[in-house]
Amino acid sequence: MFDMIGNVMNNLVTKPATRKYPMETRPSFSKTRGHIEIDIDKCIFCGMCSRKCPSNALTVNRNEKSWEIDPFKCIICNACVEVCPKKCIMGCEMYNTSAPVKGKRKFVQQPQPASEPVREPEKEEKKIIA
Repeated sequence: MFDMIGNVMNNLVTKPATRKYPMETRPSFSKTRGHIEIDIDKCIFCGMCSRKCPSNALTVNRNEKSWEIDPFKCIICNACVEVCPKKCIMGCEMYNTSAPVKGKRKFVQQPQPASEPVREPEKEEKKIIA
C-alpha cells in the first residue's frame, strides 16, 4: 500500500510518459515503409515495376496509360521503387488511412494538351515606289 503512494507522488511531480496523440504526432522513423506513391506524369509505362513486384500487386497498361496498385497485396518491399528507370515511383513514410471498402488504386495519365507554336507578328513590308 505504501509503495503505491510513492508511485502516485512520483507521477504528480514528473512529466507524463506518453504524448497527447491527436495533438502531438511523433515523426516517422527513418526507413519506415508506409505506402507507394507514383508521379503518373513522369511514368513511361515500361512495366518494369509490375514484373519486379514479388506479390503481383502492380498492373501497368501501356495502351490505356494506366498504373494500378492493390494495396492489400502490396508488401511494401520497395522493389518497384528501385527498378523504376524514371524514378517516378516513391516509397512514402506515412501510412495510408484505412478505407471502408477493399479496392485498388488506379492512376491514369491525362493526355497533354498540344501546344501551339508561337507565331511572331508579321512584319509589314513597305514597297518602295521608284
